[in-house]
Amino acid sequence: MPSTFPRERHRRLGYDPEEVDRFISVARAEFDAGPGSLRAADIRRTAFTMRRGGYATPAVDAALERLEDAFAVRERDAAVRSGGERAYYASTRQLAKEIIARLERPAGRRFTRVGFAHIGYSVADVDRFAEEARSYFEDGSNVPVERVRSIAFRPKRGGYSEAQVDVLIDGLVEAMLAVR
Repeated sequence: MPSTFPRERHRRLGYDPEEVDRFISVARAEFDAGPGSLRAADIRRTAFTMRRGGYATPAVDAALERLEDAFAVRERDAAVRSGGERAYYASTRQLAKEIIARLERPAGRRFTRVGFAHIGYSVADVDRFAEEARSYFEDGSNVPVERVRSIAFRPKRGGYSEAQVDVLIDGLVEAMLAVR
């Protein structure tokens, strides 16, 4: 299968082409076959090894975002067909309530902190983003899902637990895609 992804120059790092091609092939086959084991959240969490001269990361990331969107729409349609629109939106509202409850915690205490000898996400960065996400729910502020997907926080000793923050980010993307 010839790739449509541009490659980085020889010394620059990009995603491993074999891994990317294999994943894209599996994702396309799963999508064409109908609902299977691969879900939008799995696509969001996909990571590839970096290789010199690999595929340009922005191009692959954009393709993964489109794939995730397509899987999310299919999952939403299947959930509405099986349980009804009311039940689907009730579960989405519940997810949003859980996210909002976390975001309403006081700055500096929204997530568990790792010990000082460990590296976590910068508390200031995460709290700043938490305020932005809160305004999305409370004021209807425009926060593009692409921004949430690509958010990066500086590493910091004694910062927030990366795992907890990542779960919130995943839930936020899921909620945003549910109402798209």
